Amino acid sequence: MKKNGRKVVLAYSGGLDTSVILKWLVDEFGYEVICFVADLGQAEELEGIEEKAKKTGARKVYVEDLREEFVRDYVFPAYRADVAYEGTYLLGTSLARPLIAKRLVEIARKEKAFAVAHGATGKGNDQVRFELGVWALEPDLKVIAPWKMDEWTLRSREKMIDYAKKHGIEVPVTKKKPYSMDRNLLHISFEGGVLEDLWNEPAEDMFVLTRSPEKAPDRPTTLVVSFKDGDPVAVDGKKMSPARLLAHLNAVGGANGVGRVDIVENRYVGMKSRGVYETPGGTILKVAHRGIEQITMDREVMHLRDELMPRYATLVYNGYWFSPEREVLQKLIDETQKGVTGDVRVKLYKGSCMVTGRRAKVSLYDPEIATFGEDEVYDQKDAGGFIRINALRLKVRAKVRK
Repeated sequence: MKKNGRKVVLAYSGGLDTSVILKWLVDEFGYEVICFVADLGQAEELEGIEEKAKKTGARKVYVEDLREEFVRDYVFPAYRADVAYEGTYLLGTSLARPLIAKRLVEIARKEKAFAVAHGATGKGNDQVRFELGVWALEPDLKVIAPWKMDEWTLRSREKMIDYAKKHGIEVPVTKKKPYSMDRNLLHISFEGGVLEDLWNEPAEDMFVLTRSPEKAPDRPTTLVVSFKDGDPVAVDGKKMSPARLLAHLNAVGGANGVGRVDIVENRYVGMKSRGVYETPGGTILKVAHRGIEQITMDREVMHLRDELMPRYATLVYNGYWFSPEREVLQKLIDETQKGVTGDVRVKLYKGSCMVTGRRAKVSLYDPEIATFGEDEVYDQKDAGGFIRINALRLKVRAKVRK
C-alpha cells in the first residue's frame, strides 16, 4: 500500500497489540504513524522502545516522561477521595488513561494529525477511557480502534503473535504465557490467558513489584508518612516529589509483600472480568491517608465524602475523568482535605499494612474528652437525654406495631 500522507498518532506501548497495530496501520492503509509513548513508570519495559517503533514502521516517536504529572495531577487527586472501585481496586490503570488521552490530543494538534489510534479491545474498559478522554478534549478528532474495525482479522492473541513473527516484530508475549500486563508507577495489572479460569491461582513467578508475603522479612518495617492538605509530602521526614515518593513506597511495600489483590470486577461494557493487581505504594498511601483523616476531618464531612467516593471511583473507572461531574466532585473532595495535615506511622509485615500512630498539630482528637478516666469537660448525664430523644421515633414505631 502506498503512503497516503495522512497522519495518525498511536498510543504505543511496545507490547503485542500496539506493535502489531503499528505495522498494520502502515501496511493496510498507508498512514504515516506517529507513536506516542508515555513513560508512567514502566521501567525496563521502555528500553529500546523508540528504535523498536521506528523499525516496525513509525515515522516519528515521542517518548515523554510523565511520571511526576501522573502522580501529582491524577493519582494524588483521586487518593484524596480515599478511592477504591468496588471496594478493592485502587484504579492503577484507570488513572493513567486520561493523561495518555490528553497527550495524544496535544501531539495530534501539534503534528496536524487527522486521527489518533489505540490498541484497546472492544471488550475492555480502556477503549472507553481513551475515546471519552480524546473526545472530551477534541470532539472533531477521529479515533481509530482496529479491534472494532471490519478490516481487522487478527482477533486473538495467537493470531497476533503469528502476525508479529511473520513480520519480524519482537513482542514480550508468547502462546505459553498469554496474559496481558499493564504497568505504571501506581501498579501493575495482569488479565486474560490462564487467569480467565477463576479457580487458577496466580503463579508466583507472574508477580513483578511484590515479594510473596510468605517470603517477606520476618521483622516488620515501620514508616512515617507525612501529609499536607491530603497529599503525601514526605516519608520518614524526607521530603520527596510525588513520583519519587510513590516509587519509594513501591519499593518498601513490595519488599514486604504489600499490595496484592485478586478480584473479579464489573467492567463498564457489562461483563465481569478478573484482574490481579500489585499496588504496594498505593496501598500504603490509602491506609496512611485514612489514618491522618481520622484525627483531622470533621465526622459529617468525612461521612459525606465517603458516600460520594463510590460514585467518584466509578466515574474514574468508566473513563469520565474529564467530565463535568468528576470535576465538580473533585472540588468538593479537595475542600474536605484542607487541614488533613500531619504524620501517620504504619507497620508493614508479610503483606499487611497497619496504622500504629497518628499525630497532627491541628487535631480534632481531644484526649481530655475521649478519656475513659475521670474528666471535667464531658457531663455523662447529657448522654441520657440525647439517647431518649433519638429513641423517640423508635418507641413510637414499636407502640404502633403492638
